[in-house]
Amino acid sequence: MSANVDLNNRPEYDQMIQDIADYVLNFKIESQEALDTARNCLMDTLGCGLLALRFPECTKHLGPMVQGTVVPNGARVPGTSFALDPVKAAWDIGCIIRWLDYNDTWLAAEWGHPSDNLGGILAVADHLSQVRVSRGEAPLTMRDVLEAMVMAHEIQGVIALENSFNRVGLCHVLLVRVASSAVVAKMMGGNREQIMAAISQAWVDGSALRTYRHAPNAGSRKSWAAGDATSRAVRLADMSLRGEMGIPGVLTAPQWGFYDVSFSKTNKDQKLKASEDREFKFTQNYGTYVMENVLFKISFPAEFHAQTAAEAAVTLHPQVKDRLDQIEKIVIRTHESAIRIISKVGPLANAADRDHCLQYMAAVPLAFGNLVAEHYEDDFHAANPIIDELREKMEIVEDERFTREYLEADKRSIANAIQVFFQDGTSTEEVSVEYPIGHRRRREEGIPLLEKKFKANLATRFPSARSQHIFDLCKNQSELEQTAVHRFMDLFVI
Repeated sequence: MSANVDLNNRPEYDQMIQDIADYVLNFKIESQEALDTARNCLMDTLGCGLLALRFPECTKHLGPMVQGTVVPNGARVPGTSFALDPVKAAWDIGCIIRWLDYNDTWLAAEWGHPSDNLGGILAVADHLSQVRVSRGEAPLTMRDVLEAMVMAHEIQGVIALENSFNRVGLCHVLLVRVASSAVVAKMMGGNREQIMAAISQAWVDGSALRTYRHAPNAGSRKSWAAGDATSRAVRLADMSLRGEMGIPGVLTAPQWGFYDVSFSKTNKDQKLKASEDREFKFTQNYGTYVMENVLFKISFPAEFHAQTAAEAAVTLHPQVKDRLDQIEKIVIRTHESAIRIISKVGPLANAADRDHCLQYMAAVPLAFGNLVAEHYEDDFHAANPIIDELREKMEIVEDERFTREYLEADKRSIANAIQVFFQDGTSTEEVSVEYPIGHRRRREEGIPLLEKKFKANLATRFPSARSQHIFDLCKNQSELEQTAVHRFMDLFVI
């Protein structure tokens, strides 16, 4: 045989793709904790989206691609009057819920925000529910949505446990595209082959670079990138259900597959990985683990590695608020991931730059006693030079224990500690916070505050009676699960 040919035996689908498809098709969600957490996650995620509608930089992206387009059985965008095709609706919903960096998160070898998948899930579920009713069929229920959320969280989060995409320069929104394609294809009625085709198409797209998340190029794309990913998943799922073929060896194909092309070298030193290190590693099967352990951003709209720093800063505020001009230095003891992702000096160009700066997110609550979305805006930053003055006095120190326990499965802490030193030689005590209030270890403390956050976010968009109606429904697990998706979405139309 000539050496100048490829062996053209089409492979079976990569095992990882088969595993995801079998999970969404066959796994029965019986964990009440997972479903209850999914309900809380639904509230929190929609609330984050409603709050984002206050910001024109977000709302400029919303609505149909062609003004005046009318879509039969269009999917609604919560908090607006838009009814769009499911692909654009997924984009819009994903955009608003992610805009303020205030929805849930997952921290492991890779980071991410599993509720980003709700964009595709809600858009498809709302559209399909309306279509079914128009045909005289039973609509989808919110139980279907909650189950899809649990599965999307699980797919994204389990892949992230041992596999770092940021260390090869890729953005975690890739995992949104993969997870959304699987659950959306299942929701649309896809069979095993069609679901695998959709997943393979998601992988072959490659991924967004992380450039827009890091100094000196951090910018607003990080606020809509996940919406783009979940929207792309809906498009790929639709194509697959129309009969578009998949790419079975998308991960493992020599030279052309994802492992060799996109997962083969580390981004910092461009060092080639050994071939066995290019394949994804898994420590557990898909179940309900991720939703049960997901992290909620309850207290602050801030990149999660800084949540505990902001909490520590709020604690220190009463001790320093009247002595800001006397501060000599501020020492922040933190973990390696925070240093790698959000520690930066120099000018901060925009809101997205500021909400990914550890020093900024510590300085604001030190000076003002809180951290809210408006604190990232240009006008606030310009009006308060004390923020940059405090940033310049900060020293960032890695604590090896913090770094180690960040990755330990029984801990997964996200620790920060802050101490302020004054020019006269005195200092505050060091305030250390290892588990943010949205951590599973603080779930009992956190859920009442999550509900309070949801109420406040509802109030930014709806009159009190409708806000209360939505809240009461979302509090009732059984009633919510039985509610038709399109009826639920009716409540969020302006």
